[in-house]
Amino acid sequence: MDTQNSTSEPEAKSGPTLLSRIRDFFIDVFDVFSFIGRFFKEAFAPPYELRELIKQTWEVGVRSLLLITVTGFIVGLIFTKQSRPSLVQFGATSWIPSLVSIAIMRALAPLVTALISAGRVGSSIGAEIGSMRVTEQIDAMEVSGTHPFKYLVCVRTLATTISLPILAIYNGLIAMLGGYLNVAVNEGTSFSTYIQQFFQPLSFIDFEASIIKSIVFGFTIGIVGSYKGWNSSSGTAGVGKAANSAVVTAMFLVFIEEVIIVQMTGWFR
Repeated sequence: MDTQNSTSEPEAKSGPTLLSRIRDFFIDVFDVFSFIGRFFKEAFAPPYELRELIKQTWEVGVRSLLLITVTGFIVGLIFTKQSRPSLVQFGATSWIPSLVSIAIMRALAPLVTALISAGRVGSSIGAEIGSMRVTEQIDAMEVSGTHPFKYLVCVRTLATTISLPILAIYNGLIAMLGGYLNVAVNEGTSFSTYIQQFFQPLSFIDFEASIIKSIVFGFTIGIVGSYKGWNSSSGTAGVGKAANSAVVTAMFLVFIEEVIIVQMTGWFR
């Protein structure tokens, strides 16, 4: 009997097997896609929560303007300042506006905006919905006959999807002004000449790709924050884990989506 117990104890303490981990992984993937499928099923079906959508769009967009403004201006200024010494060696300082426009409009504006929003908005959505889950407010909404999934998940995901492209365009324009400050001080370039050189290397596909990336990033931030909050547990500790996990997961997915969309855009150039 002692021998049998001693052999069974290590097996019990060895943790989950590889097969169970693979099974749990596919179960999690199924839950995620079911959650996304439910979003598309309920988001565009009546009743429409337009008032709440406007409120959440205001929270996501307008409340982020100050942070986006400061970050965009610094990104444009620093990128121009760091690029100038290398271009001076080749006598190519006239290329600075074109270099800044390509870097900002193609990559930095949507990516930086998404990372800021993931930290600010994604964590907020995860914590807010998570706190409502652990305090059983969502269960109370279901009992009262309301639609908590539509009211909480669909509205917030749509708000981030709508707001992020607008914030990314705004971020790009502010970064352009930050770059102009450095160019004007060092080169004495006029604003009209800078604008002309800034937009010259850009094509329609550059703006289209940036907007598509921003839409995808916005949807990812909203759906990840909502999913983590909706499935949070373990009381207040679970709320903190949901908020933290929403930020980390959203940022990770944003980088993966950036690589995929850049590769796909390169096929159309």
